[in-house]
Amino acid sequence: MQGDDAAVNIGPTDISTTSRNRFDRMHATLRTQICLLEYAPGMRLSEEALAAKFGVSRTPVRRVLARLEAEGLVRSVHGVGTFVTDVEIAQLSQTYQLRLELAELTGKLDAVAPNAALWMELRSVSARSTELLTDPSARRFAALNMDFFLSLLKLTANKPLRDISERLYFQTTRIWLKSVFASQIDLSDEINLFDREIHDILQALEIGDLHAAALIQRAQISMSFKRICKGIAA
Repeated sequence: MQGDDAAVNIGPTDISTTSRNRFDRMHATLRTQICLLEYAPGMRLSEEALAAKFGVSRTPVRRVLARLEAEGLVRSVHGVGTFVTDVEIAQLSQTYQLRLELAELTGKLDAVAPNAALWMELRSVSARSTELLTDPSARRFAALNMDFFLSLLKLTANKPLRDISERLYFQTTRIWLKSVFASQIDLSDEINLFDREIHDILQALEIGDLHAAALIQRAQISMSFKRICKGIAA
C-alpha cells in the first residue's frame, strides 16, 4: 500500500484537462472585461502584460486572443498588436434580429427543466436584481445581465444553439453599456424592466412552461434593442 505522501501520477489526459480549464478561465475573464468596458474599444492588449496577469507564457495568451478575434471582440493588426474592437448598433442590427429567433428556440430545442443547482443560480440573480433597484450600478447590472443570460442557456441541451447564442450575445452586449454611459437610455428604468423580466421568467419556469420563459426572454431582447435605437436617435 502506498503512503499518504505517495506521488500522484498525472497522465496526459489530466494535463490536457487542466490546460483547457485554464484556457477557458482566461478566455471568460477577458471576454467579460471587454464586455464590461474595462478594456475599452481601441485599447491595445499587451500579450506580455496579460501573460504576467494570468501567470502563463505568451503562447496560451495568443490562443485566447485568437479566439476573441474569431468572436469579433478584438482585432489583430500585423506588426502593431491586438486591439479591442468597437461596436455600433447599425452594424449589429441583424445580429440582434437573429438573437430574437434563437432565444425562442431555447424553449423548443432540447429544452431542459432547471435542476436544483440552476434554481439556486436563478434565485441568486433575482436577489441581486432586487438589490440593484435601490443601489443602481451600470457595470454591476451589466454583469448581472450576463450571468442571467448564461444561466438561461442551460435550459437547452442543444450545444450548437447554446454556442451560437452565447457568441452573438457577447458581440452585442457592449452596445447597451455604451448607451448607458452616453446617457442614451435610463439605467433605473432598465433595472426595473430587467427585474420584472426575471420575475416573469421564474414564474414560467415554476409551472414548467419553458417555451413561455423563452418567449419572455425574446420579448425583452426585442424591447431592449428598440430602447437602444430610440435613445441613439434622440
